[in-house]
Amino acid sequence: MSSFTAPLVHDTEIIQLLKNKTKVPKKDYVIIDVRDHDFAGGNIPGAVNVPSRYFLEDVQKLIEDYKDVPQVYFHCALSQARGPKAARIYKESRHLQGIKSDQQVSVLQGGFEQWYLKHRNDPSLIENHDPDALKGLLFEHGIEE
Repeated sequence: MSSFTAPLVHDTEIIQLLKNKTKVPKKDYVIIDVRDHDFAGGNIPGAVNVPSRYFLEDVQKLIEDYKDVPQVYFHCALSQARGPKAARIYKESRHLQGIKSDQQVSVLQGGFEQWYLKHRNDPSLIENHDPDALKGLLFEHGIEE
């Protein structure tokens, strides 16, 4: 495994941060959502959307904006391609710039799809929720609501 490969984390780690009122988004942690058009319909509260198609253009700004944030989480729809790739690029870019810190970079296991399937009925865990936009996802998983 490359030293730039980000480890996977379970949703419970992010839920603990979201529910901990002493933790401040974008100061104590940041969630980077690299979904493109599939961002519509909802997101993890406080997530910053940086579409994967623009990620290379935007990675430097992310590094500057969040250089002092101790925890950075990436995800896409499934966290199988775009999310892990963005996390790797972010880590590599920091390394190439000689940035040394204890910043932890991780990828949400299962991505937003698993997050949504598990937590869609908890309004504290879904922001900008548009159930109509996500009906197809539920249908794909045999869920009718």
